Order: sequence, then C-alpha cells, then structure tokens
Amino acid sequence: MSPVLKSMTREEVAALVCSTLERHGIRVVLSGGSVVSIYSDNEYESYDLDFIVRGLAKNTALAMEELGFHKHGRHWRHADTALLVEFPPGPVFVGDTAVTEFARRATKFGVLYLLAPTECVMDRLAGYYHWNDPQGLDQAVAVARRHDVNIAKIKAWSKRENALERFHDFVERLSTAP
Repeated sequence: MSPVLKSMTREEVAALVCSTLERHGIRVVLSGGSVVSIYSDNEYESYDLDFIVRGLAKNTALAMEELGFHKHGRHWRHADTALLVEFPPGPVFVGDTAVTEFARRATKFGVLYLLAPTECVMDRLAGYYHWNDPQGLDQAVAVARRHDVNIAKIKAWSKRENALERFHDFVERLSTAP
C-alpha cells in the first residue's frame, strides 16, 4: 500500500511530500492556490500542490517515486489522490519581493512549510494587481478574513508593486466582507 491514501487531506498529502523531500535533502515550500485552500478552509480549492525548491535545485524523482507518484509532463500524479504535484522554478517571490521566512505546520504525516498568511495574501494580490485577476482579490480577502495578516506590510509591499490604488480595493473588500 502506498503512503498517499485517498482519505488524506490536502495539507496531509502536502506535509508527506514536503517531509519526504526533506529526508532526501530537498527543502521545499508550498506556494500558490493550495496555500489559499488550506488557509481558506477550502473556500477556494486548488488541486495543484506547487512546491518551490529552496536552495540548490535537486532531482526530486527518487523521493516522489518513493511515495508512489509518477511524472506526467510537468506534474507528478498518484492513483490515490486527485492532487497534482508540481515544482515551479524558484526562488520564492511574491511580486518583486523575495520571501525567505515561511510558516510551519505539523501533521501526523510530517511537517509542511508554506507561505505564511500575510505572504499568501500578497501572492494572491500580485495576480490581482498585475494580471487583473479578480479571483486573486477574492482569495486574498478569504485568507485575510480567517487569519491575522500584517496589513502594514501588505500596504508597504503594494506601494513597491505600484499598486496602492488596488490595495485600497483589498482593504475595502476586507472591511465589507461578511
């Protein structure tokens, strides 16, 4: 039986992958839509687990195959989960800002490193700011409503991204959200 079971949550699968890679000397951080899924209690669901390798790029194949994942194009798939694992190129950035500190969540399947709530909000706002993605704004609000985020840090970052006007859209939506 493979360690990735149909009954595992997104966070548990991500923690198992993260911990297995760590055992192989590969440090990764979860970014993207699955972080939003975790922080929004699945209000927004993503089926991609986007892990960015921290440090020197290493071959992930041995660790992924150990878990029963198989490579299909740019994704890794497993028969027992609908979640797809991908390794977008690093380093970790939100907009033009490098991220070097991450949240840590322990599960019974291992430790997961992921963007912290503030950086998750910034990541989603980057899509709204630069690609006019309204879903990015919705996702940023969903995360900020559920977690303490550093609004001053987000505002300063938004200023550096030349998006203060759009930052005000976020603040307004956050204050009127149910």
